[in-house]
Amino acid sequence: MTSTIPKVFFVIGPAGSGKSSVSRHLAERFGAAHIDKDTATIRFTELLLKLNGSDPNERDNNEFYQNVIMPLEYASILDLTRDNLRAGNSVVLDAPFGRFFPDDDYLAKVRAGHQWPDAELIVVHVRLAGEALRRRLIARGYPRDEWKLANWETFWAGAQGDSCRWRDARHLDFDNSGAAVDVSDFAAAVTAGAA
Repeated sequence: MTSTIPKVFFVIGPAGSGKSSVSRHLAERFGAAHIDKDTATIRFTELLLKLNGSDPNERDNNEFYQNVIMPLEYASILDLTRDNLRAGNSVVLDAPFGRFFPDDDYLAKVRAGHQWPDAELIVVHVRLAGEALRRRLIARGYPRDEWKLANWETFWAGAQGDSCRWRDARHLDFDNSGAAVDVSDFAAAVTAGAA
């Protein structure tokens, strides 16, 4: 029997791995809402950083951003997810989530804390080799990537060390090394594992 409950896809991976492209394609394939953390919050985040006297593009080593703004960003997109789930919509969440990887019970806390209705949770690990990822960061030219590129060894070591330990979800890999995003194999894997 095919499950009819909505799905939440947590699309995770380091900056430049292609999370946003993969998320857009998954949203199209599954008819899901696409919630991109940057799109949802970047205007407020940059304003708050400026009001705090901080560089609006420096976040990785900004204590104010890490401790004050980032928790608000995640709370906002998780509330948006709740609203979509209540309307019966599946959701693709496009955000790094790296800080929360070590917490085994993170997803249970999210369900309870943000009052999510029943949903199937799928963690999508977007995979891309380091040098290919570095080239993508250079090519896209975002100011917020400047620190990552200037401190590449530190950034990449941290990205490699992030191991998502979340329980209560299916974990599926998405190989994003191709020239174009192709969700066919991934969609088949999702369907094959449906309850």
